[in-house]
Amino acid sequence: MKTHLDWSAYDTYGVGDAYAGIPATGGNYAKAVAVCMNNHQCQRDGKGVMCPSYRITHDPAHSTGARVKAFKAALNGEFGDQPFAHPDLAAAMDLCVSCKGCKKECPSAVDMTLIKTEYLAQRNEAQGLPRRAGLFGRLPEWLYRRRGPLARLVGWRNASPLLRRFAERWLGLSAARPIPLPASRPFAAECSGEMPAGCGQRGKVVLFVDTFTHYYAPEVATAALAVLTAGGYEVEVLRPAADDGEPERPLCCGRTYLSQGMVDAAKLEGRRVMAALAPALAAGTPIVGLEPSCLLALRDEFYSLSLGPGVAQLGKQAFLFEEFLMREGNKGLKLDLKPIPGGRAVVHGHCHQKAFGAMKSVKKVLGWIPEFEFDIVDASCCGMSGSFGLEAEHYAASVAMGELALLPAVRAAPPDAPIIADGFSCRHQIKDGSGRDAVHVAVLLASALA
Repeated sequence: MKTHLDWSAYDTYGVGDAYAGIPATGGNYAKAVAVCMNNHQCQRDGKGVMCPSYRITHDPAHSTGARVKAFKAALNGEFGDQPFAHPDLAAAMDLCVSCKGCKKECPSAVDMTLIKTEYLAQRNEAQGLPRRAGLFGRLPEWLYRRRGPLARLVGWRNASPLLRRFAERWLGLSAARPIPLPASRPFAAECSGEMPAGCGQRGKVVLFVDTFTHYYAPEVATAALAVLTAGGYEVEVLRPAADDGEPERPLCCGRTYLSQGMVDAAKLEGRRVMAALAPALAAGTPIVGLEPSCLLALRDEFYSLSLGPGVAQLGKQAFLFEEFLMREGNKGLKLDLKPIPGGRAVVHGHCHQKAFGAMKSVKKVLGWIPEFEFDIVDASCCGMSGSFGLEAEHYAASVAMGELALLPAVRAAPPDAPIIADGFSCRHQIKDGSGRDAVHVAVLLASALA
């Protein structure tokens, strides 16, 4: 079996019978599946993220362990000559939201998110790329080349019940859910204002502005610039390398492509990012990102995209915004912050933030704001999970995931309480499910600058 992702990290798994039941085909991909030891930690409620689909159905068929069993059957030849096109495998994967909870919370660190990406790539190869998957996956291209027409179409669709129903029948987009509108103007670093006095005294950082921040939430990047420069850093906004084939097209981590199994397109974006980052990697310059699923792709999925040895160094230099601030705070960084009016805040962590242990940095940085009180919601996945909550067949499951803990906590918060969520799709779910606007930590900190 030829795989689309690099599974060599699992080459030594199974040595000495450490893992049982490695499937007959699939090579190292099969070993990645077989790390599951059937401890059933994915079938639980209570604290943690894993497994959102089991938490709403309480059906073992919708757990990570059941998905592993389905993959073992497929790779053992039980699903015929085209196992990745088999309906039983599709049913097992149907409610997987790629939350990364199993990689963090499973004692065997089953990476079902990455396994799913390979599955989708194999299915696309066997059956062709579905129309909706292509639409979601190529979102960065649409936003770059057709942002204006796309925004108008989305606006018309959101405003018209008829167009909502048409889009649901034709594309499978839930008529019950509004689609996010791109900002009127994408992020432009040159419009961020003059650098304050003392800028650069604490060194240089590279700011990676992802697709979602660039086109949908440019205020987040502007706020991050303000905070970092106020802290005394020279900030370079990452741009394509000089020899990039499309030097004007914004850089992208490839997350949308990975989520739809479009691995070749993700590799192309990964190579563009690595080329742009080459000077920063050589100089040891910290790389700061804002969208958890995008920045953490650089620390995780990039290892599976065959992008060269520089990925290991990237994993050491790439930080989420709060991670970088916490690190620098331990080295003497002091931000001049003032109190923020309002009631006790509600904080929701993106699944990937939780999976990589990044919530402690959020808690630490928010603690720098004088008199600021907040609660971190003990919630699993918000339920939006990128495109998942927009899909007609998954809308009810998406809402159910949000209603487990997050949305009730937001509704119970005082009307003037800040709602904080770094994930773009998390903010979308909060707005749609509660009517409340949530903000990125960078925006909150920028508003607290004295």
